[in-house]
Parts: sequence; structure tokens; C-alpha cells
Amino acid sequence: MNGQIEGLLLKAVGGLYTAETESGVFECKARGIFRKQNISPCVGDRVILTDIDSCTAVVDKILPRKNSIIRPPLANLDCMVFVISTCEPSPNLTLLDKFLAIAEYKGIKGIIAVTKIDLQKNSFFADVYKDSGAELIEIDYENAESYMKLYDLLTGKVSAFTGNTGVGKSTLLNHISSNLEIKTGEISKKLGRGRHTTRSVELYRLENGGYIADTPGFSTFETQKYDIIRKEELAGCFPEFRNYEGKCRFLDCAHIKEKGCAVLEAVRSGQIASSRHNSYAEMYEEARQIKEWELKQ
Repeated sequence: MNGQIEGLLLKAVGGLYTAETESGVFECKARGIFRKQNISPCVGDRVILTDIDSCTAVVDKILPRKNSIIRPPLANLDCMVFVISTCEPSPNLTLLDKFLAIAEYKGIKGIIAVTKIDLQKNSFFADVYKDSGAELIEIDYENAESYMKLYDLLTGKVSAFTGNTGVGKSTLLNHISSNLEIKTGEISKKLGRGRHTTRSVELYRLENGGYIADTPGFSTFETQKYDIIRKEELAGCFPEFRNYEGKCRFLDCAHIKEKGCAVLEAVRSGQIASSRHNSYAEMYEEARQIKEWELKQ
């Protein structure tokens, strides 16, 4: 086959790529020019393929990305599904909030999928995240409508699933699409966490035209490996703060401990969940300590 064709990178392993196109699936290598430019194709990239043979091709060009995350390397995400469990392991809301902020910063729709509601009912999730900009779905495997609601949200989208090990990502994925057959692991009672079973990042095609990636758990990397948010931009990553924008006494209010802060008043009155503000304050302190040279890397 001569000429060029556009494709979607489904898998990347050791410099070899799998690309899906209208003409079929091709195994590819990338042009050496990418190394000189210090960039690499990654899963989710839309690319131009050339030197096309019956089942092989060359990645010649990476089309503009609307977003990307660094670890795991993924591009052009529409949705990020954060899977948390009510127990075993207990939810880490601070870590969840950090990832939701990154998703908001990247323009990725955040979805919270709550598992193991049969073991422990935690109704406070709905109250905490009602104004967070993320959609919250409680997963009840006795009620197919719960996980099919999630399936419908992923229609035609490129999405990634992530969460602490042991929360049931793989089980949820297999309920959404039975042909995935992603391996599951058991909870380690001794460690209080799951044995990680996801070996590499790969996009799996859903019957509804969407693609999903199962990614490593929260505990395996830092949120700053996704991206660095400047302290001045952080408040914009917490959608519930927007109702109070411009209402603080000081224009440069950091919403941490300032007098006349409308956000802090909303926290005190219960309009903003205190756990969400605590996460914001922790992220603000982390961002405040970032050096300028780190932002340029």
C-alpha cells in the first residue's frame, strides 16, 4: 500500500507500536527524527503512517494532541475514570482529589466509580463531590444499570481507568465489556492492598466505539508525574470554588487562611466539603514549593 494513512496508537512496547486504521491494524516503528526532537509517540496518539506494507508501517508524524499525561504515557483522553472502593482498601480522598484536579486542568472529564457498596455503604461521596465537576456512579453488580450507565458515558470516547490497587478496576472493566478478559488480583490481607496485575498500558476497543486503558494504581506514582499545576492556577481546578470567584476581600486571595475569604466561609458553612478544601490546601503548599526551573523541564 502506497501513500499515507491516519491511525490511532493502541499499544506501545519497547519502541514498537500497534496502530489501528480504517485499513486494518499495523505493527509500526517510529521515525528516528522523534528521538532527535526528544518526543515519543504514545498510546492514544493520532498519527500519520507511511511506508505501509501488508501488516507493517512507520509512524511518520504525530498529530496535535489535545492533552497528554506522562505516567503512564497516554494522549488525547476524553475521560478519566477514578475507581474507588468503600473499603478494602479504604478510599484515599486526598489522592483522588489530586487526580481530579489534574483531570480538570487537562480538560479531561472526571468520573468517580464507587465499588464494593455491598460491603459498606458510604453515602457521603455524593455530598462531597456533588459540585466537583466529576460524575459519580455507584457500581452495584446486582444492578446492571449502574455499570451500563458508565458504559454509556464512554461511548465514542478515549478513556483511562485508574485507582488504588485492589479497588476492582479489572472487575469493573470486565463487567463493562466481557471480551476484555483483564486479569484480576486478590486483596492482600497482609499488606492491605491489591497485588498489581496491570502490566502495560493498552487501549482496548469497546463495542460502543470507545477505547479504554487500564492503568497502574494511584500508589505507584506521584500526581506531579501527570503534570505540574502552578499555585495561581490551582483554584480553577476545583470547580466548586468558582461560585465564589471575585467575592473574596483580597483579589490575590489564596483561599488558605486569609480574612474575608469567600471560599473559606463556604467551607465553614458546609457549601464546600472540608476534605476537598484540605486537598486543595495540600496541593497549594506543594505547588508553592515548586522551583521555577522545575516548571521549565
